[in-house]
Amino acid sequence: MIDNISWLAVYPEIVLLVMGCVIALVDLGVSSTRRTATYVLTLLTMGVVAVLEGMYAASGNTFYGWGNMVVSDAMGNWLKCFAAVAMMVTLVYGRPYAADRSMLKRGGELFTLSIFALLGMFVMISANNFLVIYLGLELLTLSSYALVALRRDHEGSVEAAMKYFVLGAMASGFLLYGMSMLYGATGSLDIGEVFKAINAGQIRHQVLVFGLVFIVAGLAFKMGAVPFHMWIPDVYHGAPTAVTLIIGGAPKLAAFAIAMRLLVDGLLPLAIDWQQMLAVLAIGSLFVGNIIGVMQTNLKRMLAYSTISHMGFMLLGLMSGVVNGTVDATAAENAYSSAMFYVVTYVLTALPAFGVIVLLAREGFESEEIADFAGLNQRSPLYAGVMAVCLFSLAGIPPLVGFYAKLAVLQALVASGSGFHIALAVFAVIMSLIGAFYYLRVVKVMYFDKPLTASRVSAPADVRLTLVANGALVLVLGLLPGGLMALCADAVVRALAS
Repeated sequence: MIDNISWLAVYPEIVLLVMGCVIALVDLGVSSTRRTATYVLTLLTMGVVAVLEGMYAASGNTFYGWGNMVVSDAMGNWLKCFAAVAMMVTLVYGRPYAADRSMLKRGGELFTLSIFALLGMFVMISANNFLVIYLGLELLTLSSYALVALRRDHEGSVEAAMKYFVLGAMASGFLLYGMSMLYGATGSLDIGEVFKAINAGQIRHQVLVFGLVFIVAGLAFKMGAVPFHMWIPDVYHGAPTAVTLIIGGAPKLAAFAIAMRLLVDGLLPLAIDWQQMLAVLAIGSLFVGNIIGVMQTNLKRMLAYSTISHMGFMLLGLMSGVVNGTVDATAAENAYSSAMFYVVTYVLTALPAFGVIVLLAREGFESEEIADFAGLNQRSPLYAGVMAVCLFSLAGIPPLVGFYAKLAVLQALVASGSGFHIALAVFAVIMSLIGAFYYLRVVKVMYFDKPLTASRVSAPADVRLTLVANGALVLVLGLLPGGLMALCADAVVRALAS
């Protein structure tokens, strides 16, 4: 018999599932080419779910449901709240772009698939069982494949979707194979039971590490870490920019969550092994992301390599929680909360950056080359200012929130006292300095180059207000980062205690 706690743990997921089906049916009767009714219903659904998750998170309660397969804790609830808000912002930015390219003419799949993608993220974040993680992951990735191919008549989108599908299927196979190895070794799919079985020390270490390698490889693909990053530049570039927004934002929160669930909650006794793997992934991601990013002339590809480098930074936070095989509560709290803070602020900053690219795109013209931003300040000082704030934050320039995110990760590395971690911190700083070049180059083009066109940049009121609020939040959280840092720290402490 299923108890009330089990239902309570998945109420937001139930709301998303039911409303996703309802909106798909309602959309059949919508004749507007902008799908206004579908759009409003989708935003209302995501808004209600975000409020629900915020209430759950604020209560600070942790409870398990469905035979311990699902967990509702402060960390997961805040991540789901942020993911829902990020998806709402994404759809506000992306709707005019999609309407101009006839992506909404045939139906409102952009909105219904976004809801199911968000449901997949929620399932991933709440999962306390290998199969539930995989279920959520596949729901997210299958929705993402369809979204990338949404412009069926556009060669670049179809090619990007095919690449994403082939590589994504391979990565899902890696993750599933790693999970099957751990299931065979421990006899359980429950993350808590896997932890107990490994901690008992009666399982052959070689078998566990073999499964761990495949799990880390699967996670690295979902995050876009080197050398599993091949899909990121091609998919970001080829996908419609509105869809690039979707796959480049909220899913990063879900990827962080499953990394925490699998590596920290389930495989912490193997930390000395997975830390070495994460270190290699982080070094490669920082190097490739920043060095190759400098060479890009296409802004979407540049931001794709930027994503790779930022995921490298987040991995540095994840790997610094255990020092020499010893778990220290304070070090773990600082490390994992800094990684959570980093991924949340990255999504917050990346959304308006892609939003400005979407805004500048006109019907029949994709404004995605760096040269297309020439003289943007003369055409629209407001949007140039928002883009500059985002780029400065991504570069880690104070007093913007990106600076404090990088600082938090570097402090966690240095505080561990490990010489290797300190060397990694120095390497990360050097790579960030190199990466700052390609952000500042775009700012230079916007403010000092002559515009290619004299036309003003216009946007619907909802897009304009959201973009300004989003950019302002990047600045305000940079000036006052303490509240979000404390929230992340409290969420991680409660998650580790449970």
